[in-house]
Amino acid sequence: MSELRQNLITRDWVIIATDRAKRPDQFANPKKSIAQLPSHSPDCPFCVGNEEDGTLETFRLGDDGTGWKVRAIGNKYPALSPTAEWMRISSGIHRTMAGIGVHEVIVEHPRHNLTTALFTIAEVTDILLVYRKRYLEIRKYPHIETIIIFKNHGESAGTSLEHPHSQIAATPVVPSLFRSRIDAAIRYFDDTGECLFCRTLEDELASGERVIFETEHFVAFIPYAALSPFHIWIFPRRHSSSFDDIFDAEITDLAYILKTVLAKLYYGLNDPDYNYNIRSIPTTEQGTKYFHWYMAIIPRVSKQAGFELGSGMFINTALPEQSAQFLRSIAIPSNCNF
Repeated sequence: MSELRQNLITRDWVIIATDRAKRPDQFANPKKSIAQLPSHSPDCPFCVGNEEDGTLETFRLGDDGTGWKVRAIGNKYPALSPTAEWMRISSGIHRTMAGIGVHEVIVEHPRHNLTTALFTIAEVTDILLVYRKRYLEIRKYPHIETIIIFKNHGESAGTSLEHPHSQIAATPVVPSLFRSRIDAAIRYFDDTGECLFCRTLEDELASGERVIFETEHFVAFIPYAALSPFHIWIFPRRHSSSFDDIFDAEITDLAYILKTVLAKLYYGLNDPDYNYNIRSIPTTEQGTKYFHWYMAIIPRVSKQAGFELGSGMFINTALPEQSAQFLRSIAIPSNCNF
């Protein structure tokens, strides 16, 4: 029989459809192997030698004679622009704001045919270092309220270019999704005096059923009321509201656990399409006791349909406990750059 579980952090009620549940290995998605792509594409704007004139570049890691390692560049077709003139207009019920903000692409590696799951720990660390560097700089821009770091991997996740890359977007407003989760965290803190995220991590560690992997500074787990199959959260053990507060040792550790989890998905589910994002407190609300930054990884192994769109509820056809057990059991080959 199906059951409803509530995710206290998102406030969503999730239908865990046990009668329709698939075996974890049934979520594997056969697709073209990343290894079949060329290491360099003459038509790819992110490949070495195809770089634009440099006017869009905001930061470069490396280039000590051996070439760049990671590049941050302004999106050629940005959703938001830092040069927009600040404007906010209200006319009756209609509200308009200038599209001011930041939209950058992080080119993660010189090679065209790699994916994060196959990077070395040092290469993933470099990406996270650039994330932090750009986060610290972007938060200084005027009118920035929220900074979102995200990656789209695969066509169904929204990517249009195969070269490994991720993105940073900074908006002049706090999106309603962020605001609702902050409000839920504040209410829980007011009621209990505890951080909801810290309590969630404590409970997941105590149970252990949904933990996939843990390191000195981070824990990866599938939430009790996961919104979709194999929906994974990576929580820092140290309470911190904003990603840019991360220490160097934590960055290396996060690189290790992120690569491990993505490698388990790569080998266990045949390199599924996925999105990941880093959720932090808005830039004006640093150092809170009630909010805890974290990373979410959402494999695109299921689709929303009429019920989800009509109700706003989620149906998860994978048992979180079985999904976590499956990923724990996935052995990563010794040649996977660990």
